[in-house]
Amino acid sequence: MPVVPASKSTAEMPMRTLGKTGVKVSAIGLGGYHVGAAGAGEGERIVRSALDRGITFLDNCWDYHGGKSEEIMGRALQEGYRQKAFLMTKIDGRTKAAATAQLEQCLQRLRTDHIDLVQIHEVIRPGDPVECFAAGACIEALVEAKNAGKIRFIGFTGHKHPDIHLAMLDEADKHGFAFDTVQMPLNVLDAHFTSFEQKVLPRLVAAKIGVLGMKSMGGGKILKSKAVTPLECLHYALDLPTSVVIAGCDSMGVLDQAIHAALTFAPLPGEVRQALLARTAEPARDGALETFKTTDEHDGTAKHPKWLTGSEV
Repeated sequence: MPVVPASKSTAEMPMRTLGKTGVKVSAIGLGGYHVGAAGAGEGERIVRSALDRGITFLDNCWDYHGGKSEEIMGRALQEGYRQKAFLMTKIDGRTKAAATAQLEQCLQRLRTDHIDLVQIHEVIRPGDPVECFAAGACIEALVEAKNAGKIRFIGFTGHKHPDIHLAMLDEADKHGFAFDTVQMPLNVLDAHFTSFEQKVLPRLVAAKIGVLGMKSMGGGKILKSKAVTPLECLHYALDLPTSVVIAGCDSMGVLDQAIHAALTFAPLPGEVRQALLARTAEPARDGALETFKTTDEHDGTAKHPKWLTGSEV
């Protein structure tokens, strides 16, 4: 199906409820990494166009492009655009001191006095859950920031293995803490291999935790299988009980594609879903196209361990 620029459509962006927060956000979110990859001028145009066309959920991270992604987004959010956005970013610091310092940098770069959602980034190691909830760790920093009005909601992200996500949720339960959101890979290949959809998604839905889907195309690698189109990838992720599907858009054309997917989405008939899964079973078999699960290619904090303990980018 040819992509029709969303600006030519009269349809409205579908909105979904972000878990138990009750906040309504756009079904498609704008990924911050790709905004940084687009560069300053184009990145700012992408952010403003997304907000003008109905996307409200903005993703970012303290470490994306050495902070450039947040700086670009911060400039784009001036002149009244901050009020249109539900702004999310992530911090890497595992200690209270590191998390606090990184959060302050995020606020400065994003040019805002509060961030709607801050998530602990890359919970990808088996020891991460205990480390995050230890005395003097990052959870304490985020709770203090929430109490001070600097952030509204708290979540975590990860892409490595669903069991680590489950352990993080278990650790939160042990400490009487409830996450507002959880971000994880959700795509047509994940359903077959080390599946977040199968293992983590039901628990989040039961607990009314906002589900943030990412890597719907696996950084483009899923498309190399030739088994699915970009539109099918986005529609599959939107068909899951997600609050937001975050799409990386490094050009206006890719933004058009993401918005078109949201505007044309309808619940997938059972036979369509089964056909997609049948086509993707073989490409998914060994995880070779989901390199975020099977290699360290996407493990930024493994390559830069100082991000966990200090404020160096």
